[in-house]
Amino acid sequence: MIGLAHYLVLSGILFSIGLFGVMKRKNLLMLFFSTEILLNAVNIGFVAVGRFYGDMSGQIFAFFIIAVAASEVAVGLGLIVLWYKRTGSIDLDSLQMMKG
Repeated sequence: MIGLAHYLVLSGILFSIGLFGVMKRKNLLMLFFSTEILLNAVNIGFVAVGRFYGDMSGQIFAFFIIAVAASEVAVGLGLIVLWYKRTGSIDLDSLQMMKG
């Protein structure tokens, strides 16, 4: 039987993968993907703990996180497309030469 510990271990593994992706990636698109993995790992943890305690709070927090993630993707992808049109690259190193 799958219990709370299994879901929390899965959440921790996904969070570690996402954190590694955020720390090591130089591509902005991969950075967004890693951030989504981080947020989904937190969602799994919230829903699992909420289900274990019989409380809907974890699922409500997960819905708010999904809404924030959707808005982050919408704004972020728009900025990435704009930056790619301007510079021809979406690497983080090209962001350091921004001029205002």
